[in-house]
Amino acid sequence: MEILLVDDHRSVVEGTKMLIESEPDMNVTIETDVYYVPDLARLKKFDVMLFDLYMPNINGADLARKVLEYVPDAVILIYSGFDIAPHFNLLMESGVSGFIAKTSTREQLIQAIRCAARKEAIVPMQLLKQLRRQEIVLLGEKESDNSTITSEEEKLLRELAKGKSNKEISKTLMISQRKLEYSITALFDKLRVNSRVEVIKKAKSLGILPSEDLY
Repeated sequence: MEILLVDDHRSVVEGTKMLIESEPDMNVTIETDVYYVPDLARLKKFDVMLFDLYMPNINGADLARKVLEYVPDAVILIYSGFDIAPHFNLLMESGVSGFIAKTSTREQLIQAIRCAARKEAIVPMQLLKQLRRQEIVLLGEKESDNSTITSEEEKLLRELAKGKSNKEISKTLMISQRKLEYSITALFDKLRVNSRVEVIKKAKSLGILPSEDLY
């Protein structure tokens, strides 16, 4: 079984490589430079890839997206020492197959890799219990009707959180600036805010955006 392990900390990957290769049928390739990963994934067949979440220049979610552009059937696990619950929706949208904590035992790590190789999703039980409905329901403070944040609005919030201009966001989302302005106004009304700063703060408090920046 060929495994690709991507982490910018050499000591971490060396230790993890030793743990995994204690299994006679597993071979680990290490990469600490994220810029090499897409080409490496395209040129060599890997059964499972493990990406750290927080790395310089690009996070594990965005790296997964890039790799999946080259290798659509790639099996990618996020291997992180941080709580991934706040980023669950973003990570799932990136196409990863699951998550494994760096605090896991060797047996848990090996089992997660074997399950992922069989195309089984890997989600820690603690996280599974925290998962909410796909659509985030916002209860009106004075209204009895519910409002929902759509996937398009969630994408817009993410772009706003990056501090991009309307021109940059319209290009990223491939919509006209006029339509973007309407969408932002509608979003402000839905969340009952009056500025970008307020909408980002409100989205984080509601769990729509991660409380810490992935980027």
